[in-house]
Amino acid sequence: MPTVEQHFAKAEPTVRAIYDAVLAAAAELGPFEEDPKKTSIHLNRRSAFAGVSTRRNALILTVKSRSQLGSSRPHKQEQASANRWHVDIRLTAPAEVDAEVRTWLAHSYAESA
Repeated sequence: MPTVEQHFAKAEPTVRAIYDAVLAAAAELGPFEEDPKKTSIHLNRRSAFAGVSTRRNALILTVKSRSQLGSSRPHKQEQASANRWHVDIRLTAPAEVDAEVRTWLAHSYAESA
């Protein structure tokens, strides 16, 4: 079974710092669990509200949304069903977990109630 730490074994230290910033933002929303999978880490409330995939020098944060986001920041937006989008945001520094990303994370957290 994969562990959280295994996802960071080949990543630069900045990637772990970005993940820690995402965890801090999620902790402000309420309780959740880290659920490491083979290729990603899910952050679960009742269901997954965020997915994290590590790269060597970046982190891909996936959040759920009721609609496509009107921002240039997401590098991928897929409609998963009639009322759900999966939005991927590429983060390369902890400071990029800013108010906009925190808002998206909060909306996704609320959707996972």
